Amino acid sequence: MQSKLQGNDIILGAQMLFVAFGALVLVPLLTGLDPSIALFTAGLGTLIFQLITKGKVPVFLASSFAFIAPIQIGIQQFGVAATLGGLASASLVYIVLSVLVKIEGIKVIEKYLPPVVTGPVIMVIGLKLAPVAVGMTKNFDGGAEVDSMAVIIALFSLAVTVFVVMKGKGIFSLIPILCGIVSGYILALILGKVSFQPVIDSEWFSIPWTAALANGSYQFPIFDIAAILFILPVAIAPAIEHVGDILAISEASKEDYIKNPGLHRTLLGDGIATGIASFLGGPPNTTYSEVTGAVALIKRFEPKLMTIAAFFAIALAFLGKLGAVLKTIPLPVMGGIMVLLFGMIAAIGIGSLVNHKVNMSNSRNLVIVAVILVFGIGDMALGYGDFQLAGIGLAGIIGVLLNLLLPKSK
Repeated sequence: MQSKLQGNDIILGAQMLFVAFGALVLVPLLTGLDPSIALFTAGLGTLIFQLITKGKVPVFLASSFAFIAPIQIGIQQFGVAATLGGLASASLVYIVLSVLVKIEGIKVIEKYLPPVVTGPVIMVIGLKLAPVAVGMTKNFDGGAEVDSMAVIIALFSLAVTVFVVMKGKGIFSLIPILCGIVSGYILALILGKVSFQPVIDSEWFSIPWTAALANGSYQFPIFDIAAILFILPVAIAPAIEHVGDILAISEASKEDYIKNPGLHRTLLGDGIATGIASFLGGPPNTTYSEVTGAVALIKRFEPKLMTIAAFFAIALAFLGKLGAVLKTIPLPVMGGIMVLLFGMIAAIGIGSLVNHKVNMSNSRNLVIVAVILVFGIGDMALGYGDFQLAGIGLAGIIGVLLNLLLPKSK
């Protein structure tokens, strides 16, 4: 059961959406889907996840980066309707994994995903996102050129956040991320780097699907076998990331969410949220590592904060002006915050190895950790034809196989 709302909970909940907002809308912007629909499906998906997991796990679900390339290619090859149908079908992977965990019990995870595998996978999740964070600090449009003004704003946002983390007292100690965002926004405003054109162009109230149907970014999904077979294998990667994220939040909060409410429930919740999100025209959902970093930073591991963030996301999907204000936040402001949050995810992975006393002088453990890190961070890819595994998903699978195949020391 979730505890009663306190005075600052709304601010903390809004902060969680601020943390997720940049990545949440980036995926639809890159793939041609509608950002407002993505906001709605992120909020709805998070509420569905909480319902299935009995409101026990403090995670936020939103747009998955793993599906960016499949969506882009899928729309070109199969069209929007078939691609959305294929994305919705990806939920079957989660459901099958959920059933296996339910039948075999927690021993499945203990056997296939010990700390020597999950620790480096958690590290990869954070480190793999490092280029995304750094890229957001370089300029204002996501390009390759470095803008010194953008770097200054990003570093200022980062510095304020770190200062509040170290020295903040009272309410400020609970909202370091929001402090960093507001401070960076004010500096960008003073330097003339904030454009209010999105606010001017937007309406006060809008229904996302109306515009999406008009511009072709949403069509009613159809279930085409070719599109399903093309997209379905991709779900293996975010499913493994999901396990890493649940382990990460478990490590940070010192609660074993793998056992309570159970990994089978979290996998099922993520899968159902993904299916519904895709059916409604949003990107597939995944648990957000940056929000895990945020709750670890403020040390408030309460699912009710994610409920608040979810309702904010749903409201922003319909309140055009309010959503447009968030879109005016310059990219470097968010980039400075992400530098800290993604680094914290990697640090949690290191902490997992230390806390479980994984012997890194053991050659077997060294091999497993080394291969996972290089495959994951280096974006190693293996596959045949349309079936491809790469990056974090491949690294996790290879780690599991190495753990099973390499002989253990007596």
